This record gives sequence, structure tokens and C-alpha cells, in this order.
Amino acid sequence: MKQSSTNIIGRQPVLEALMDGQLLERIYIQRNAGGEGIEDIKQLAQKLQVPINVVPIEKLHGMTRANHQGVIGINSIIEYLDLQETIDHVIASGEIPLFVMLDGITDVRNIGAIARSSLCCGTQVMIIPDKGIGAINDEALKSSAGALQKIMVCRVNSLLKAIDTLHLNDIRVYTSEMSATTVLFDVDFTQPSCIVMGSEDKGIQNYISKAADVKFTIPMKGNFDSFNVGVATGIILFEASKQRMFK
Repeated sequence: MKQSSTNIIGRQPVLEALMDGQLLERIYIQRNAGGEGIEDIKQLAQKLQVPINVVPIEKLHGMTRANHQGVIGINSIIEYLDLQETIDHVIASGEIPLFVMLDGITDVRNIGAIARSSLCCGTQVMIIPDKGIGAINDEALKSSAGALQKIMVCRVNSLLKAIDTLHLNDIRVYTSEMSATTVLFDVDFTQPSCIVMGSEDKGIQNYISKAADVKFTIPMKGNFDSFNVGVATGIILFEASKQRMFK
């Protein structure tokens, strides 16, 4: 579902948008904000799983010159789906799940590039957390060449719980880590798979790494730091796609 990414300014407009079921990417609330409407917004946002960012007033001033009353909502340009329902849909369609999970990737251009590569390589679902990730905004959509509105995207409040859901559905979880000893080309991606990609500065969180079934690394020639995460994801997903096409 495509929507305008226009900001929703003010307490009552944001509250009304939530009550009307409007798709919101996230809500920014001024730090220490109180008074009329604030608790209602927080409670309804939590119920609808809309992320809230508590920010200094300078952040809000930088987003608009209008009287924001300490609250700005961001329209979502995509519709987020339930993880279990997407798994059921993929399996019912006769496809072998190939998912990608993003852990702490904040550059929206990388998010867009990953969505584009994912769609080209046959990935059905992209899983993102509700916090600690870049917003799915117009820049991300542009970087994805529209792929973000074609691939199924699931936003979850816990990546660890999402991994539990994947495991319950016999989907193996793979993490790309520079310290791993298994090489990418030795990994079997022909079975139901979810590939976790971490941020370039911090990598994959330790508790996510521990929950994974297989850790692998992309072999590199030379002593340079590493691939850009968007490029790395493309390499991995192409390998998975190649294995599936020529199985």
C-alpha cells in the first residue's frame, strides 16, 4: 500500500491518524513531553506496534517549522506484515523460504539496496526490528528502485523472538560474520533459510549470533576492511539464488 510520506504534525492529528488505522512508520515525541494526548498516543502506538522515538526538541524543530506540540508522526510508505502469516503464505505458494533479516542497519540507502538485491534474487521476505534501524522513507524507497513496495516486509519488536518463529517453522538462520570459519560457498542455501545481516560498525549482535544455526564469512582477496553491507548482502543472496536455480 503506497502512502505519502508527509509528516503528521501535532498531538491531535497523530492521535486521529492512529485511531483511523493510518499506517505510520514511527512517531517522534519530545523528551519529557506530557499533558493532553501524550499517554493516549503512546498506548495506541504500542497497541498498533508503531515505534516511538523520544527525541530532544531540536530534532522536532529540524523536521518542521509548524507548531508540532512535541509530536510528529511519519506516514509509512509500505504496509508491514505479520511474520507468521508471511511464512504461511510463502509455504502455501509452494516456494522454499529465503528471507533476509536486518540487524542494526541505519543507512537507509543500504536498506534500499538490500531490498532491491533481495527481490532480484528471489527473497520473499525482509525482517526488520522496530528500533535501531533506519526509517523506511522516500530515500530508502528510491534506493530500492521501488523494491520496498514489492517485497514483503515484517517489522518485529524482537529479532530474537522472530528467530524463534523461524525455527518453529523449520527455517534455518544464517549469520554473515567476518570471524566465522565456514566460507559462504560451502553453505547450503537450498533449504528454508533466513540470512541475518548486521551493521557495518557493530556487526551482528551477540545474542543474535548465538541463536543462529550457521555462521559464515565471505572470502576476500586483499587486506581491506570488508564489503559494504549492501554489496555483501547482494553477494550472499546471489549465491543462494544460484544454488536454487542450478540445484
